[in-house]
Amino acid sequence: MSAYTLQETFHRQRLKQLDTLLVQSRELWQVKAFDCIQLPWEKHFPSLAEKVWSIADVDIDKLDKVQAKLNAELLPALQRDLDRNESPWQLDLLQQVLADKDSSQKQPLTNLLSDKEASHFSTGIKGRKWSQITAFTAQIKQDSSEVLEWCAGKGHLGRFIAKAHSRPVISLEWQRSLCDEGTKFADKWHLPQRFICADAFAPQQSKLKRDQQVVALHACGDLHVRLLRLASQANTRSIMISPCCYHLIQAERYLGMSEVVLESELVLSPHDLQVPLQHSTIANAKQVEYRHKEIVWRLGFDSLQREVNRSTRYLPIPSIKQSQLNNGFAAFCYWAAEKKSVVLSEDLDVNVYLELGVQRHRLTRRIDLVAHLFRAILEHWLLLDRVCFLEERGYSVKLTKFCSEAITPRNALILAEKPEN
Repeated sequence: MSAYTLQETFHRQRLKQLDTLLVQSRELWQVKAFDCIQLPWEKHFPSLAEKVWSIADVDIDKLDKVQAKLNAELLPALQRDLDRNESPWQLDLLQQVLADKDSSQKQPLTNLLSDKEASHFSTGIKGRKWSQITAFTAQIKQDSSEVLEWCAGKGHLGRFIAKAHSRPVISLEWQRSLCDEGTKFADKWHLPQRFICADAFAPQQSKLKRDQQVVALHACGDLHVRLLRLASQANTRSIMISPCCYHLIQAERYLGMSEVVLESELVLSPHDLQVPLQHSTIANAKQVEYRHKEIVWRLGFDSLQREVNRSTRYLPIPSIKQSQLNNGFAAFCYWAAEKKSVVLSEDLDVNVYLELGVQRHRLTRRIDLVAHLFRAILEHWLLLDRVCFLEERGYSVKLTKFCSEAITPRNALILAEKPEN
């Protein structure tokens, strides 16, 4: 058996294992915390419920930040419940997925640019984004073939590839203004980079060719799925993508790519697809404070509207400006009520609802904490769906990561090569 066949078999088997575990555990992670007024799975998992309520509020964010610590804290209680119910879940997969991630990374190619060049190339790019671009580019093999940059924006990634590897780059972007800006930069630096202004979803002739490498750094949802389908149809020789924002899909539910997922029992909504993204490693203390305050106020208003509207359903409200959190909870309630056509009395005492918001926030944080046990394997399931799709179409595929989580939690990298016939 060839090395390629062994790798393909491993990815397919692992995807099936993860699929089984995700189906078994749906009650714990496929849940909308804001809809709940109690732990929705407490009856079936009493030890887990007791455990999450024993965790101090001040410790939840620290625990939630590191997947290995979260697993170590909650899995023993979950295992006790499974033993009691005689439910044979393969919980060791949660640990295996963390271990599976290849931590080997090449060094960013900053040494290929002089300090002056690096200063010019990084102008207008935030520090972490620049680090992502250099780390991603470091994974590209030396070659002379054309590179197609998918969903290019201003072409920051493409221009760095063109400069660092001296390769011709085509940057595809649908916004004309971004194409124009990128073209000006490329012309100024005499780079072999040209832009094509086109819609990635348009039913047009594909810009992808066989003798080409296609790259996409954090193309969202359907955009990177579209790329994989078009590239595999064109038998594009090399594909290199880092997926992002799995929930940004046009369909009402997730449409699987590989044979394994197409046969799966899982039905995933855009809300479910956000679970892997609920892993913040870069928010500062002030951002965290504002986020918790906003959630408390949203849940407090929701408790109020449930009473006024005699409803049992969560009522979402529009996004707010951070400055609105400085105007007091009462002002927030009247603003939200106006936006959602909820009639409130002028002399309303909102303090009781603010306290309800605090209590519901304590609940939702624990519901989310348990759901986050499965965020890493759900993302790995989504990644392997893409990997197996490509393997089914004759590609040799490696799933690795291109940078540390400190730079971006979305650090997965899919490298696919079409063997020469």
